[in-house]
Amino acid sequence: MREWIPVSSSPKGRLALAAVKEFGARPFDEVTVGELAAAAEVTTGALYHHFGNKLGLYTFVREDVEQRLLDRMEGAVAAAGGEADRSTAVVTALLVGFDFAVRDGFLHLLGAPPAGAEYDRLAEMLSASTAPATPVLGTVLAAAWRAAIAAVNEGHEPRQARAALSAFEFRIPR
Repeated sequence: MREWIPVSSSPKGRLALAAVKEFGARPFDEVTVGELAAAAEVTTGALYHHFGNKLGLYTFVREDVEQRLLDRMEGAVAAAGGEADRSTAVVTALLVGFDFAVRDGFLHLLGAPPAGAEYDRLAEMLSASTAPATPVLGTVLAAAWRAAIAAVNEGHEPRQARAALSAFEFRIPR
């Protein structure tokens, strides 16, 4: 559970909101500290004070957005209920997550595995959802989901990338 939730009117909260918007729309390397500070109407010193550096701010918002993604995807798996057709439940979760990332403009923020993380939370959640857990399948599905996000980033129609995810059908080893 998160220890602190930013108040949007505080300098830290404004930085977090600006970062979500900027990192969602553009790659990490293209976003500057000056742009983030200007968008949040704070000094660059405030960014360093609250987050240490640009990577600290990126990590903070990435974890928040990723948690929102995982909450939605886990909810989709749970809503499918039962063990009868885990493949359908997982594909539904992939689609729910895809719609969230596209609709809310998180393509760059979620389109790549988290930098510097010890493990991939998306792959872990997908593995756990396959019951019995199959780690390699979770990794493959997470890569496919991110490839669909990358396709939209590259200019493909979201409906085409979504259709590619919808086409998945797999059997979970027993």
